[in-house]
Amino acid sequence: MKHFSYERVSSPSEAAQAFERNPGARYLAGGTNLIDLMKLDIEAPEHLIDVNCIGLDGIEQTLDGGLRIGALARNSDVATDERVRRDYPVLARALVSGASGQLRNRATVGGNLLQRTRCVYFYSGDLPCNKRHPGSGCAAIEGMSRALAVIGGSESCIATHPSDMAIALRALDAVVETILPDGSKRVLPIADMHVLPGQTPHIETVLVPGELITSVVLPRPIGGAHRYLKLRDRASYAFANVSIALVAHFDGPKLGAVRVAFGGLAPKPWRVEEAESGISSASDAASQIADVALSGAVPTKQNAFKLSLARRALSVLLMEERQRNDRKSQ
Repeated sequence: MKHFSYERVSSPSEAAQAFERNPGARYLAGGTNLIDLMKLDIEAPEHLIDVNCIGLDGIEQTLDGGLRIGALARNSDVATDERVRRDYPVLARALVSGASGQLRNRATVGGNLLQRTRCVYFYSGDLPCNKRHPGSGCAAIEGMSRALAVIGGSESCIATHPSDMAIALRALDAVVETILPDGSKRVLPIADMHVLPGQTPHIETVLVPGELITSVVLPRPIGGAHRYLKLRDRASYAFANVSIALVAHFDGPKLGAVRVAFGGLAPKPWRVEEAESGISSASDAASQIADVALSGAVPTKQNAFKLSLARRALSVLLMEERQRNDRKSQ
């Protein structure tokens, strides 16, 4: 590990000022991803700014009835919060699906959104990776691609976004609040935060260097059936081959408003709102949504199974919720 300096700050504005003094710095919160990357020499910051004591670990109700979750709230605390479990169960279930209990006790909301891909070529120091060394090439495209993206990738990168929490937040239309190094603030819809790789896969979000996530805001509860399904190779401590965050409303036997976000398929949380409109029947909804949401997919031979798996998983989720709704109506 290379030498670096360390600084602890006590407020968001102090953190922003510290970054302005040290433009190559990194913010340190839970450290569950950054420290690993430093050990592997993927990240080599000259300065670390410890933000754990800046008071952003609370969960509070907003004026319009939503929730504001501090960026330093631990994943386990969010998942067990009574308001999250009651009003946003898709988020609670997504969080519990991620990593292990020990990591959830340490990992933060802000860090979860910014974690880097788990592509094996990104973590390997011996093979080309455009995320790690821009312009070096992508070994994954002709290599082991079973766990990688089937849609949204490019000739430069087919890595997937690893967060479970971000998939649920995408289905909920959350927004992200930040502070920039100059002290100004901005609000970003979660839909706009992560970017596709294109020719610059090392750029993963729209955040500028030193921009610090301060909170994630959930809109007022939208009700309906909330489900999160994660399909993976192991029952725990594994990343998704396919995951689905579903929020669905049923009007008797009919499917009303529905939101579907996919994980494990793309370099960012994948939701196509156009796929959710114009559903003609509940029985055919999964096929109609998948046809639009997965249009343009370019799988490899090794990961083409993800497309059919995503379709079947969505079909099962909607069928189960429709049956459950039917039983309630009887």
